Amino acid sequence: MADLIPIESFLSLSDSFPVIDVRSPAEFLQGHIPGSVNIPLFDNEERKVVGTAYKQVNKEAAMYIGLDYAGKKLVKLAKEGEQVAGKNKTLLVHCWRGGMRSKSMVWLFETMGITCHLLQGGYKSYRNYIREALALPLNLLVIGGRTGSGKTAVLNHLKNKGEQIIDLEGLAHHKGSAFGALGEIEQPSTEQFENDLGREILFLDPKQVTWIEDESRNVGKCVIPGEFFSSMRKAEIVFLDIPREQRAMHLVEDYAKYKQEDLRGCILKIEKRLGGDRTREALEAIDREDFFNTAMITLHYYDKAYMYSLEKNHEQYQVLSSEKVDPHINTELLIQYEKKRRL
Repeated sequence: MADLIPIESFLSLSDSFPVIDVRSPAEFLQGHIPGSVNIPLFDNEERKVVGTAYKQVNKEAAMYIGLDYAGKKLVKLAKEGEQVAGKNKTLLVHCWRGGMRSKSMVWLFETMGITCHLLQGGYKSYRNYIREALALPLNLLVIGGRTGSGKTAVLNHLKNKGEQIIDLEGLAHHKGSAFGALGEIEQPSTEQFENDLGREILFLDPKQVTWIEDESRNVGKCVIPGEFFSSMRKAEIVFLDIPREQRAMHLVEDYAKYKQEDLRGCILKIEKRLGGDRTREALEAIDREDFFNTAMITLHYYDKAYMYSLEKNHEQYQVLSSEKVDPHINTELLIQYEKKRRL
């Protein structure tokens, strides 16, 4: 029988061997260990039927129904396991609690000559582990700046220079505004966002500075975990102060490539906040392809909203003035500031 191992050992082994999640596709989509492969014992409907039988009849009835479902696809499941295991012939397996589903799949894989390691406590133990990771103390330094300041590009340049970063917008697949979904793949669930964020944190050195962009609690539909968000709010913030015209030109470079219909839809999302007159002006500017004016109009709202949030949530913040949205220049400004800060 497979070794039953705790989450720390399981994740350590995952650097060398594939992780197989045998829960249903819906469970996997809701949240999973990053990099894991879904080989479900039951599909979504089958899991529902088995679960209903367990609750309304008894365990034995559920087991018989489950055996009937599983028996019809043993060959398919075995072949999928062999393909994922590859030459190493080793798999790390888990279900929700480390119960019948994962044990059944381990029996099948081991029958095929595959060495298996079973996660103690299942995916539930992983979620507990991630929640603890999200509460770990970090030396955060927050990059602030009005919309269009190029903060994400600055984060990427900091990373290229060997600095520790957390890119929340990258993890959420959303740029954090009404226009944030443009050009992005579908967002993960908040649970998966937490899993991905927790994994990033586990690789960080808490003694070193970790740069992170200033965000509201929601990044699109993804919600930043409470304790981590509190840490962001308590951390020092360095505000990149860049002229509105420069930021508008930067936004044109980023967003003018999208369809006018999509841009119009984004404007309409903030119609109430922009007001009727500004909304009409912005839509008319899009129609005549005057994207600079569109950006200037929307920045009137976004700048006001951001500064209100900044001053409400941070009693003090360090201002670094820059004349351009240039990630090379602004990255250097931040690095030099951080060096002086340590003296």
